[in-house]
Amino acid sequence: MPEPALRLVGIEKHYTTAVAVAGIDLAVTEGEFVTLLGPSGCGKTTTLALIAGFFPPTSGEIYLKGKPVADLPSFRRDIGVVFQDYALFPHLSAADNVAFGLKMRKVAPADIGRRVADALDLVKLNGLGERRPLQMSGGQRQRVALARALVINPTVLLLDEPLSNLDLKLREEMRVEIVAIQRRLGITTVFVTHDQSEALVMSDRIAVMNAGRIEQIGDPADIYERPATRFVAEFIGRMNLFAGVVTSDRRVRTAVGLELAGPVPAEIATGAAVHVAVRPERARISRDKPAEGLAWTGTVRQVLYLGATREFHLELAGGERGLVETPNDGAAARFEPGDAVWLAASFDNCRVLP
Repeated sequence: MPEPALRLVGIEKHYTTAVAVAGIDLAVTEGEFVTLLGPSGCGKTTTLALIAGFFPPTSGEIYLKGKPVADLPSFRRDIGVVFQDYALFPHLSAADNVAFGLKMRKVAPADIGRRVADALDLVKLNGLGERRPLQMSGGQRQRVALARALVINPTVLLLDEPLSNLDLKLREEMRVEIVAIQRRLGITTVFVTHDQSEALVMSDRIAVMNAGRIEQIGDPADIYERPATRFVAEFIGRMNLFAGVVTSDRRVRTAVGLELAGPVPAEIATGAAVHVAVRPERARISRDKPAEGLAWTGTVRQVLYLGATREFHLELAGGERGLVETPNDGAAARFEPGDAVWLAASFDNCRVLP
């Protein structure tokens, strides 16, 4: 089995009063696009900085193509970094910004010119090399930063929330372009974001982080369809969570007396408190109780019109809240605030979480 392009083993980072990274093991294969996803303060940016070599880990080891690098300074790690604020030199042209890393590596001037031109062409900035950053749009500056990171042909590319300063339309365009470039070059990439849609669209695998640890890692479909914990279920997309208890016959009895006959994960003990998780788009709303699956009776409290879809916010029996998202068709328009309804879901669309 080939050595991973990047491997983290037991990485921790402690500060005087806090633990930023609490023990991370991660292997990224050659050419893979892996995203570190999580809320502010979860340790994802600190992990990226440890990989880049901006400061050393408290414990653990970092390997690049099998070689330990935790004690190497950042400039000797053969890593390209794109920062959230781009970090361009304002007094240099776009071409000179891209050339900076090559000059530091003492690349021959003739090669520098060719490689800079190729890098600018790769990010669709050919003809704009003489402009300075302040003469460029936010999207163009982001492309310059990406070209600067790629021109050195790094072993690993690190992206630290590079799209967060762009408007929504440009952000959506740039995430497609970044993935296209990454696929074309086959470059191993670690991307940091708190934006779930970016992670789902761009990644081969997603590592969801919480409190300095990786809570779950898997491909986008695994993370969204099969969350392993309540944290992942609530952080990725939206989720209905209904309290319940595992019975002696390995069923789940919910707070309102309904029973889920689907499989309970083996690691969850009998008698344990659990949640039945249902995505809003996998739930249904109806006036009559469905013949099959789980169903909760409730009242419509709010209806939100979202263009292509409508959201129904429900107050359910037992005091729990429910959310149903439906296509915005004639059937959806029949329900109004105050209506008595059922929130239903097939057993296949329910997941039991500890």
